[in-house]
Amino acid sequence: MPLLKLENVTKRFGGLVAVDSISLEVEEGEALGIVGPNGSGKTTLYNLISGVYYPDEGRIIFNGEDITKLPPHRRTPLGLARTFQIPRPFGSATVIENVAIGAMFGAGRDVDSALREADEMLELVGIDHLRDKEAKLLTPLEKRLMELARALAMKPKMLLLDEVMAGMNPSDINRILDLLDRIRKEEKVAVVSMVEHLMHAITRFAERVVVMHQGKKLIEGETYEVLSHPEVIEVYLGKKVV
Repeated sequence: MPLLKLENVTKRFGGLVAVDSISLEVEEGEALGIVGPNGSGKTTLYNLISGVYYPDEGRIIFNGEDITKLPPHRRTPLGLARTFQIPRPFGSATVIENVAIGAMFGAGRDVDSALREADEMLELVGIDHLRDKEAKLLTPLEKRLMELARALAMKPKMLLLDEVMAGMNPSDINRILDLLDRIRKEEKVAVVSMVEHLMHAITRFAERVVVMHQGKKLIEGETYEVLSHPEVIEVYLGKKVV
């Protein structure tokens, strides 16, 4: 049984079909990339999986449970964690307090064990030196790293990453990719990463790629095969490949 299964999931906003009958499976410990140009439906798909929106049609099954109509706060304890492209931390709380909230809410830890878990996750993502800083004072990149630490503190079975590597320099990207590879292999966490422009990151990270275009699943398969497909190149370049 796959960890995540989407069955003909559709989401409409008025006359716009943002996600059009998407079926998808993700296995335990898998690295899956979701790519596509702006407006292809990637963010809406993430919002459907995480419970921000409910689908108009179709079903979402996570770890054997139908979560189609579950709100986000009911999905998190099941093992579903997510980062956002634009982080919204608790600004007046410290970095360690922000991450500890993830451990308490997602993993059910008490305060002391949540703070210990938060320290470990901050060290893991490389910002433990910022533990006592107010979150509102962080740079955009530091906020994304803090949000990643908070998601990891939830001890998820699946981690949904929304442009988490945007704006990072190559060494930071490599460090995050090494970290994601490690948690997949050691903790059996499935990692689904949404990427728009960092193709070098997705080729190193993802075992399999799903390409979305105009709300539909254009193509799905092994990473290098998919990204070199003429239809995918045409979607990104806006012209036919000769």
